[in-house]
Amino acid sequence: MTFPAHPILTCDAAGAFEQTLFGGDEAREWTAMQTAGRAVADAVLDDYEEIGGFPPTGRVLVLAGKGHNGGDALLATQAILKKFPAASAEVVFGFGERPLRPLAARAWRELALFAGSRVTVGDAGSPSALPYDLVLDGVFGFQFRPPLDPATAALLARVNALPVRLRAAVDLPSGLGVPDAFHADFTYATGIVKAPLLTLPNAGRVRYLDLGFFDTAGAAEAGREPPAAEDNFVLTGGVLAPLRRLRSPHTDKRSHGHLIVMGGSRQYPGAVLMSVQAALRSGAGLVTAFVPEPLVAAFAACVPEAMWNGCPITKAGGLAKEVRELLRPYTGRATAWLLGPGLGREPETLELLRDVIIAAEAPLVLDADALQPDLVRAGKMPRVLTPHAGELARIADGHDVHSLSEIAKAVIVAKGPVTHITSDRTTWHSFFGGPVLARGGSGDVLAGLIGGLAAQTPGDLPGAAARGVVWQGRAADLLARAHGQVAVTTTQLLDFLPSALRKEAS
Repeated sequence: MTFPAHPILTCDAAGAFEQTLFGGDEAREWTAMQTAGRAVADAVLDDYEEIGGFPPTGRVLVLAGKGHNGGDALLATQAILKKFPAASAEVVFGFGERPLRPLAARAWRELALFAGSRVTVGDAGSPSALPYDLVLDGVFGFQFRPPLDPATAALLARVNALPVRLRAAVDLPSGLGVPDAFHADFTYATGIVKAPLLTLPNAGRVRYLDLGFFDTAGAAEAGREPPAAEDNFVLTGGVLAPLRRLRSPHTDKRSHGHLIVMGGSRQYPGAVLMSVQAALRSGAGLVTAFVPEPLVAAFAACVPEAMWNGCPITKAGGLAKEVRELLRPYTGRATAWLLGPGLGREPETLELLRDVIIAAEAPLVLDADALQPDLVRAGKMPRVLTPHAGELARIADGHDVHSLSEIAKAVIVAKGPVTHITSDRTTWHSFFGGPVLARGGSGDVLAGLIGGLAAQTPGDLPGAAARGVVWQGRAADLLARAHGQVAVTTTQLLDFLPSALRKEAS
């Protein structure tokens, strides 16, 4: 696939790749460490906005090991103290100052020289029990192999018990997943995402900090090659680049796709409305929605930009089989179909849905109640499936996600704390977004975005899925930073889509 993504590597492969990058050249390693330190500081301060922003007089506890992770953490602390002149830091060296490797020792000297009395050295055997605003964990890097030594295990256990507002791990949480390992709220993967981060329960939310290690132009200039493509990739904000480009001055609405949406019921009226709103924000030229007749007047008044078609309904309020005739003229007009939001599971409605899937002549996005084992395999057109964990278990029918993707001719967007996009044997992982998405309706917004994007690029369903997932995730990050994680609603995501698109990010 052609959209920007970087390989997720095992720890051993990451070590080998870094050796090809730097070849033991301390000058290049120091430049990378400085870049990593600044990137960690910026990312931590951005994420801190979700709980009101880093306080001007904040207290930072730094856990520094011997090597590069410790150096990254120390340089990140220096960057934070530079931005907050009244803030202070306590540094605890996990193995003392003497064993510091040259670059970590240089990072410590620079922090101490810059911060002066604002930085103190704590006791690894008994760190202060005072509350901290931030803990930065840089004890171990990817070369760590279990088990933890007793002294470090005791240190991490004590730190885990401290009152701390935000706990951040540099690259990997120290101790990986063993008992007494560091428990992070966020882990900042510096330069390379290491494979353990996909499964570690104590990593918290993962952020990928792109340091340019996979810059192909730079690689060619330096006479090195990035590692061969793997099966797992991390998505970057670069996937949104096509949506930032100028559109042709000779374009019209038909140039940007026609999405047909079918959904809604008496029981679930709001889902399809949110999907249509998101589809309109995706940039699709035309959005036509088929919904129960009683909903049309209210929906058209709320969202006049869409074309609303009122449909006959069953006694229970779902779409009736007669809708087939209303849809027939649109079969050749659609560049993509979105089926399922709020549709319900009445047998008559599901039979109608099956007929629509079989007759479709454009790609499909199947969401919510359209995610039934027989429906996801019906018909001939390629499709995107957008299940949460329960829906994925329902449609998998004993197959793993890769096999399901092949059987159903589908790109599978498995929604969760980390959203995984699978096409055949390849999976892309999105670390954008967070708990602010854990509320009703966020899946309907995502389905609308992916549907609208698929209508614009019907020949690139993996790209449409990736762009939709990253776009929504970035909007969720901006929403949480502006208003917090709690007192918000799903539809507020729509208002952050423009900023998420226009603001460059890795």
